Amino acid sequence: MITAEYRNDYAAGQSDSRPWGDWAVIDAGPGFCVKRIRVIPGGILSLQRHQHRAEQWTIVTGEALVTRNTDKIDLRAGESIGIGLGDIHRIANPGRVDMVFIEVQTGAELREDDIERLEDSYGRS
Repeated sequence: MITAEYRNDYAAGQSDSRPWGDWAVIDAGPGFCVKRIRVIPGGILSLQRHQHRAEQWTIVTGEALVTRNTDKIDLRAGESIGIGLGDIHRIANPGRVDMVFIEVQTGAELREDDIERLEDSYGRS
């Protein structure tokens, strides 16, 4: 029997604040991580891509403007979008209230340093 090796640096209860809002890990296990992410009005995450994970985003409250490769997509509560491995992506809150979304990460390696920032409004690299 062949078993996959997984690296997951996330654990339920972990959280962090960012210039655009904050995130908290709801659940994590071999090959997956579930985060609740809050983006303040006008907040925008870095334009980025990942080498080791795909993501599925579901908007819970507010409105989102998602960039996925060359597409720009407006999403509202109840709508979702898939971000494939290697896709260039970002999410922004163009609204006047907090936007919250659930992010489900899947992949063999799940860690915060699997973020290749291509552009960042807050001067992070």
